[in-house]
Amino acid sequence: MAKQLRGHPPAEISKFGGLWRRGDAETTPLDHFAESDNIISIGDQTVVTRPGIGISQDVAVPLENVRRIYNYNTGEANTQLVLTVDAGTGRIYHVIDATTVFGPLLTISGMEDFAFAPYGGRAYISPFASFPQGDLTIEKGLEDEFVYVYAGDGTAARKAAGAPLTGNMTIANGAAGNTDPGLHIFGFVAETISGYLTAPGLLETFTTAAAFSVSFTVIPTSGDPNVVARHLVASKVIPSYNGNLEGYDLFFVPGGTIPNNTDTFLSNISFFDQDLLDDASHLLDNFEEIPAGAHLSLYNERLVVGATFDDINLALVSARGEPEAINQISGILSVQPDGNPITNGQELRDVFYLFKRTRTIAYVDNGDEPSSWEPTIVDNAVGTCVHGVATVLDSGSSSADFLIICAFSGVYLFNGKFITPELSFKINDLWLLFDRNEFGKLQVIQSPIRKNIYIVLPDRTMLVGSYDGGLDSKNLSWWPWSFRMGVNTVAIVNIDEIVIGADLGT
Repeated sequence: MAKQLRGHPPAEISKFGGLWRRGDAETTPLDHFAESDNIISIGDQTVVTRPGIGISQDVAVPLENVRRIYNYNTGEANTQLVLTVDAGTGRIYHVIDATTVFGPLLTISGMEDFAFAPYGGRAYISPFASFPQGDLTIEKGLEDEFVYVYAGDGTAARKAAGAPLTGNMTIANGAAGNTDPGLHIFGFVAETISGYLTAPGLLETFTTAAAFSVSFTVIPTSGDPNVVARHLVASKVIPSYNGNLEGYDLFFVPGGTIPNNTDTFLSNISFFDQDLLDDASHLLDNFEEIPAGAHLSLYNERLVVGATFDDINLALVSARGEPEAINQISGILSVQPDGNPITNGQELRDVFYLFKRTRTIAYVDNGDEPSSWEPTIVDNAVGTCVHGVATVLDSGSSSADFLIICAFSGVYLFNGKFITPELSFKINDLWLLFDRNEFGKLQVIQSPIRKNIYIVLPDRTMLVGSYDGGLDSKNLSWWPWSFRMGVNTVAIVNIDEIVIGADLGT
């Protein structure tokens, strides 16, 4: 458009570039706004009022005081996990659709927020809160709290992992069969409904005879209703026993499974030592209860838990394909202490990036134990916050090609390094005004369908980045949005519908 005013030559504006907050207001380009609120561009030359909002739940009593919303794919539907906080107590609900809500499936005093990771249709949940640390406010797992697992079916969430079987059993020679004669250690591993294998329990010695099988009776059941099977484990023949039941390698015995938690016998098991191939010894060092952290993510089918209450510099990493099996010795990544906690983690092109508020470290799974992974410092000045890595659509995961990351210094594209100029170049002065101790309240998501980035800001307003013209600092346009209530969280449902969570009356 172009129009001549007072004899001046016309200035043609081919498209609106959104908000400009960099330098003096007089330096604002003609195709940008020095002030803007609750508008957004449609195409190149049209600016309209932002969409209105309504209540997303069609129930008599909708959820109120919503603090966090996560998209949760149960394998059957895209649903949401919703945290409400009232009078210092957090409650997590499972919202199936506008008319169906399960829960609360988890209620914890002091839970201000929670981390989430989906795996196999299940939801892994870690309660956390903000804590003062000198002049800083940091996020870390709640004291004496744990990672929980939710089956997605409306039943209450339970602690992930589990304790070994306890008690005593009776071991005797069975019918005619085959074993290597000599002293063995025997025990049982319990398996939960989510596939977690406990540490071996009921450990006892027994001397087998060459011409007989082995039978077990009076086998204790588990008091955990989530146990669905028990598996026999054994050592190979021990020529000289030192009395330490946990000091020898244990292996799963072929055919030694009780497929329930009710039977108390297992009869006539035959095996040779050469049949003992599947090692169970590592289970002895797994967490029975996984400490809560402020961060959960997945990498190579491993669950990663970061920033526990007792150590904000540790990330706990599970065995591959076993998200609840975290070894207390070898399943640990230790990040150099600097007074800042681990805040986030994300896989990109088979590399796992751990973030602190002002640091980014890369790890590569070498097929060995996580404690052997070598760290590579990517950036010693730029990191992110607990919700500062954008999730995409309603998947709850990142883009396959790049990450969008919110840091103290701006909003960045990240492809293994932080791309400059940052995406927030045009609004640099505005971005630097935000209180860094409030960045735990920030959240960012991306909608490739709408070509928008949605950011809940530390001051509980929103910032929308439109990248119709391209996802770079020049072509991306920024549009501040505000509401009559303070915004806490944002999510995408049904491909491209935006859901906002807020506190009642604020």
